[in-house]
Amino acid sequence: MSFDFLWQGMGVALMPQNLLIGLVGCFLGTIIGCLPAIGPINGIALLLPIAYTSGLPAESALILLAAVYYGAEYGGRISSILLNVPGDAGAVMTAVDGYPMARRGEAAKALAISGISSFYGGMIAVVAMTFLAVPLSLLAIKFGPAEYFVLMVFAFATLGSMVGHEPVKTLLGCVLGLMLTTIGLDATSGAYRFTFDQPELHDGIEFIILVIGLFSISEVLLMLESQVKGTLKPLAVTGSYPSWAEIRHIWWPSVRATAIGFTIGVLPGTGASVASAVSYTTEKRLSDKEGTFGKGDIRGLAAPEAANNAAATGAFVPMLTLGVPGSGTTAVMLGALMLYNIQPGPQLFVEQPKLVGGLIASMYIGNILLLIMNLPMVQLFARMLLMPNWILIPGITALSILGVYTAYSSVMSVLIMFGIGIVGYLLRKLGFDMAPIVLGFVLGKVMEVNFRNALALSGGEFGIFFSSTLSIILWIMAVAIVLVPIWLRRRQAARAAAGQTA
Repeated sequence: MSFDFLWQGMGVALMPQNLLIGLVGCFLGTIIGCLPAIGPINGIALLLPIAYTSGLPAESALILLAAVYYGAEYGGRISSILLNVPGDAGAVMTAVDGYPMARRGEAAKALAISGISSFYGGMIAVVAMTFLAVPLSLLAIKFGPAEYFVLMVFAFATLGSMVGHEPVKTLLGCVLGLMLTTIGLDATSGAYRFTFDQPELHDGIEFIILVIGLFSISEVLLMLESQVKGTLKPLAVTGSYPSWAEIRHIWWPSVRATAIGFTIGVLPGTGASVASAVSYTTEKRLSDKEGTFGKGDIRGLAAPEAANNAAATGAFVPMLTLGVPGSGTTAVMLGALMLYNIQPGPQLFVEQPKLVGGLIASMYIGNILLLIMNLPMVQLFARMLLMPNWILIPGITALSILGVYTAYSSVMSVLIMFGIGIVGYLLRKLGFDMAPIVLGFVLGKVMEVNFRNALALSGGEFGIFFSSTLSIILWIMAVAIVLVPIWLRRRQAARAAAGQTA
């Protein structure tokens, strides 16, 4: 494959006008990402008509929209780490270790680590897209409903790594998440399930409502309880940037997460939320020897941050090479290409080298701009936590209400959010972790749809789930990731017992 398109694209991306457009897009994306429920899809949908009607050439318009996209992936971490309010779906897993770091006074360090790992993930993924776009697009089209279902089985198998001292509560959380996915219209039969004649539940529980309820509202209730008891103290903001040793420490977790995130991002319909969940659980299984994940481990923060930025980049691969959007955001960007009468597909790299090259080159530049832009501001963002609690608690609540109402324009959605928040508060008081519920919800939605579609294609024959090489490989990986750790623990126990008898 010739890479002349990249050298031509560098000339396009380095034009002063496009550099400025990329910088503005990165800044806007960061702001959009940290606002709950808005996310890159809405941001790009708002900017697309402005870019088109202002007469921007196609290359400049795509550079702007792409900068907003990966800028939002950076920005989603800010409210997630500081307030436990994920800015978008991909930032949910960031809160699991990022928020505990902020609670113990390491907000600035957490923001810096997330920015650096996002840079790792974004840059490595752009390099992978440059060299592997066409081959990976050929792999993506081999995934049918059966393969997607087995992929979700593999993802659930990785959740075994989250089973710690209270496996029953972890498994119950996953089951609860799966149960929540069944609410709403059954796409296959057209029947409404568990809606209780409430029109607002016909489309099911929206992901953002669930996440903000479980994380943000439950956190506010815990803070209010501590305030009433007199045990709520202002948070300290100590420390600054991570040390070089810590930056080196997150390198391999970021690389592993990037590989997972980019691969999942290439597969249409998965997205950053699945990528960050799988990368986090995988990294926890590989690295959490001390049981520190979920308590503010920098590796648990770095992995999902690298993965969601890599997934955002990977989603461009099927869009550019096949004309199939890899995520909801790239679906909007596909519409931008159509506005400019540009037909994506395998010949796009040959017929529009400046367009594709300019887009990819702008991603190299954009990731550098985002790192330079975000690192100096971590202390400023961290000082948000120095606000008095009488401002912070209502502020988090107002931000949550505003985010949900802006997204869905429904008072009922806000009430559902509060209901979920109360349930989340009670579950947290009982010692349940919110992460398994969210993961069960994220993975279960994709799993059910593809399970039903696969059976519809095969006429009800379950053999379709074992009919392809990809499916068999994924089954083997799923079984191995469950059984190999059990075998290793038994082997270690047997050696220890043999050593004692000797």
